[in-house]
Amino acid sequence: MDEVQLPKLVIDGVSKWFKNNNNTITALDNIHLNILDGEFLCIVGPSGCGKSTLLNLIAGLIKPDQGKILEDGKPITSPGSDRLVMFQESALFPWLNVFDNVLFGLKLKPGLSEQERNERAHYFLRLVGLEKFIYSNIHELSGGMKQRVALARALAPDPEILLMDEPFASLDALTREQFYGDIQSIWQRQRKTIVFITHNVSEAVCLGDRVILFSPHPGEVKEQFSITLSRPRDIRSVAVAEYASEITHTLKKHLTEKGQIL
Repeated sequence: MDEVQLPKLVIDGVSKWFKNNNNTITALDNIHLNILDGEFLCIVGPSGCGKSTLLNLIAGLIKPDQGKILEDGKPITSPGSDRLVMFQESALFPWLNVFDNVLFGLKLKPGLSEQERNERAHYFLRLVGLEKFIYSNIHELSGGMKQRVALARALAPDPEILLMDEPFASLDALTREQFYGDIQSIWQRQRKTIVFITHNVSEAVCLGDRVILFSPHPGEVKEQFSITLSRPRDIRSVAVAEYASEITHTLKKHLTEKGQIL
């Protein structure tokens, strides 16, 4: 018999709402979702559908108002070094150089000697293609290079789960396309569980093993799409465009049913 793979993350009936003056806004409504160990999962949907809220819940930055989130069968109740977040902005420390920014992230990894921290920082900066810029100041880097530093800093402590909140949204088109190839290559080497948030359907198809489609007000899981294309994937390929067209058509259908527009 084939071994059954248990989920790395279980999102079980999770709802989250926020108070706005005298109104209660439901950001997420009864979300059920299993995420496998080593899976590259993309969550796509329009603004206001609760994608980032779900990421913050998985990170332990906020708590659900209903339901629970389990990692390896244990409830997530607070942030942890096993789950690291990469944001849209690089959030680097401008007073530290490239190497020291990555070293700072390694403080989250206890039990390492100074030599081991230095070796890991060098390794991950090589992995993201910045070995020639390790002592550069942050203000000297382009936007894409800053995001590479942020990625190296997130990977260096060896988290079990990498949470990526629209990390390429502020980059120009050419830099984004280069990142698509690089992140696929890094994921294939590292096999981290990645939860990737985006509103770009083609980006989700290009990167994800599975694409989860959210619709807003309240945020709900509407559809799931398994992406069976071989890697590496080119975002400009016909196959990616066909998947993206199908997902976009499905999203528009659900929004029309709710009387909303994309």
